[in-house]
Amino acid sequence: MKCLRIYSTPDGESYFGEVDVATTVMPPFPNQAPFELSAYYPASRVRSIHIPAGMREAGFHTPPDTLLAIWLDGSVEFEVEDIHGKGYISRHPPEGQNPNGLDLDSD
Repeated sequence: MKCLRIYSTPDGESYFGEVDVATTVMPPFPNQAPFELSAYYPASRVRSIHIPAGMREAGFHTPPDTLLAIWLDGSVEFEVEDIHGKGYISRHPPEGQNPNGLDLDSD
């Protein structure tokens, strides 16, 4: 399964990339049809977020830590136009949105 990755390099530039998340086909419960499951990933915190209706754009920003963001509804558009480590812009639907953020443990 491929996922979007937004990352910065040591020189502070921000980029888009893809991460291939390995999955295994297996039943999640006894006597159930199998589907694809990834391995568990350690996370230190989980935060629920509500982006209110009408907040269409979050200007240039960077997350404070390695973050896995999961959108529970709608879609989001990202823009990286970063020559000085400003991060990225996210644009959201007019009706608002409900993503979750998981701080991933760094190795």
